[in-house]
Amino acid sequence: MHTLIFATNNKNKVAEIQSLVGADFNVIPLSEAGIDIDIPEPHDTLPENAFEKANTIFTITQKNCFSEDTGLEITALKGAPGVKSARYAGEGRDFQANIDKVLLNLNGIENRTAQFRTVICLLWQDASNGLQTYYFEGICKGHIAYEMHGEKGFGYDPIFIPEGSNKSFAQMSMEEKNKYSHRQKAVTQLFTFLHNL
Repeated sequence: MHTLIFATNNKNKVAEIQSLVGADFNVIPLSEAGIDIDIPEPHDTLPENAFEKANTIFTITQKNCFSEDTGLEITALKGAPGVKSARYAGEGRDFQANIDKVLLNLNGIENRTAQFRTVICLLWQDASNGLQTYYFEGICKGHIAYEMHGEKGFGYDPIFIPEGSNKSFAQMSMEEKNKYSHRQKAVTQLFTFLHNL
């Protein structure tokens, strides 16, 4: 079994990804790797932030690792909150405040189309090729609801309704969400790639 460090301590993200991973891989968060740092996300794009996190962890551990950065991109807000999704309402990462700000900014706007986009950066080292960097992207299109629905999930899940459903992510079980999930699409690419290595 291969152990892969996932550059996060977000237990929700770890659980979501672990539910998608086969028995060949053991995905562990930073806490299980004995790392207790807050990695900065200073860049203006998801790939750059994903690389920043993965590279920071690889530099510390010299072990194979991956990270992801996810943004909610709303058409009427010109792609915002985007790369600033976790801090849209301030540095406190308060997702209720973030949701409130999105709904306020969309007040009176009919075009509520949006997408979640996840970019995964994998740093993988082997004897034949040395250290390589790989990227994987997943997109889930949908729209923003007029109010919150559901108690499950995390982040913007209560206001995001994916295409093909009339339920928000926060109204879905993990299995239902994985049918649509941007993260699931990127993770599937990642582990298909790893299984083929």
